[in-house]
Amino acid sequence: MADLTSLTLAEARDGLRAKKFSAREIADAHIAAIERARGLNAFVMETPERAQAMAAASDQRIAKGEAGSLEGLPLAIKDLFCTDGVRTTASSKILGNFVPNYESTVTGNLWRDGAVLLGKTNLDEFAMGSSNETSCFGPVQNPWRRKGSNAPLVPGGSSGGSAAAVAAQLCLGATGTDTGGSIRQPAAFTGTVGIKPTYGRCSRWGVVAFASSLDQAGPFARTVRDAAILLRSMSGHDPKDSTSADQPVPDFEAAVGKSIKGRRIGIPKEYRVDNMPAEVEALWRQGAEWLKAAGAELVEISLPHTKYALPAYYIVAPAEASSNLARYDGVRYGLRVEGGDITDMYEQTRSAGFGAEVKRRVLIGTYVLSAGYYDAYYLQAQKVRTLIKRDFEEVFAKGVDAILTPATPSAAFAVGEKAGADPVEMYLNDIFTVTVNMAGLPGIAVPAGIDGAGLPLGLQLIGRPFDEETLFSVGAVIEQAAGRFPPPERWWER
Repeated sequence: MADLTSLTLAEARDGLRAKKFSAREIADAHIAAIERARGLNAFVMETPERAQAMAAASDQRIAKGEAGSLEGLPLAIKDLFCTDGVRTTASSKILGNFVPNYESTVTGNLWRDGAVLLGKTNLDEFAMGSSNETSCFGPVQNPWRRKGSNAPLVPGGSSGGSAAAVAAQLCLGATGTDTGGSIRQPAAFTGTVGIKPTYGRCSRWGVVAFASSLDQAGPFARTVRDAAILLRSMSGHDPKDSTSADQPVPDFEAAVGKSIKGRRIGIPKEYRVDNMPAEVEALWRQGAEWLKAAGAELVEISLPHTKYALPAYYIVAPAEASSNLARYDGVRYGLRVEGGDITDMYEQTRSAGFGAEVKRRVLIGTYVLSAGYYDAYYLQAQKVRTLIKRDFEEVFAKGVDAILTPATPSAAFAVGEKAGADPVEMYLNDIFTVTVNMAGLPGIAVPAGIDGAGLPLGLQLIGRPFDEETLFSVGAVIEQAAGRFPPPERWWER
């Protein structure tokens, strides 16, 4: 039998339905792969017993002809999603050994459809980071290596553990969250597919909050089709989340393979940033040519307020983080460090519990929300956000169906390469992705090429609100033209 971990999610689904192998067999194969790959540090909690029990239940449902759409498919869950009875930490010391007694809506949807939980994946603490180096569990290593080098590379962040797990074939798919690029950037760094759906497409209930008006759940997968299959299960209206959109959930998989002839693809001139590597620029042009060859019409567009997106984002996001993280005070759950009085206890708990990057963002957020600065910073940033959203609306009103951009300004960098540097340098990794969150739009990253060092590069497609179907159809064209990019030989198993 072929290595069950090398199957795509769609292939595994079809194989299980045809009873070529059992859910227990495919679960065991992935459990063994995870054990051999602990050097990647992709998982912070493995749940082999639960996976085997869920797989056994799936085999019973398959035998009875009662299989769900994800029946028996083993997945990894970013440790930001609350999982009933399974430790959930957001990769922060302040949550300690917090074990929820409830399930997030997104993961509940996955289990409803028969998916199997392999474990919880590593992330930047509270999803704050672009490299997965701020986790209290230590950095995740990218399965990829530069040619001729053994230097460990980052998988991107914040959802680096999920991206690395999918790339290393430790799971068939994984969940992530995207606040400013935290699905699309690590997908590009690891040669996987990652989609941030429209804000409100997936419920945020039961997901540890970073910036509530920006956070959105989405899937990682090895193919565009697999991502479409996962997103359908993850999506849906949830009355428990006031920001959840009451929109029908289409069959996203049906969009994969559809013709894009006549589609108008926008190429934004503002995304040609200073010092962008020639390889990224060349790949962007190549992507446009692939779409043109498939019958799409290329249109140069302008998104004039793009240059203000990153500074506006790093005011809005920390402001919301400051408010959301105020609940971690040592009183109700998580870490508690005793002090001389209640104020001292708060200070000691938050000082010991939060890492440097989280503290930085909480301080920035508290500052911009403070009296005398709210109007000067936060209010201005929200006005810029409105202008960014309007730019996209005007472009789509002119008949543009999707927008093609680079996913990241570079390939993956080395672990520690940017540590201790100006934090703004790290924040620039999100330069192509934050506009999508500021405007609440869907965006997908698709692997499209390899740079001179042998590392994957991705292209990003941005779509109209609740039109993920177009992104899947256009993304599949790029995927078909570029080919698949499996990671190099499994050095982590040596």
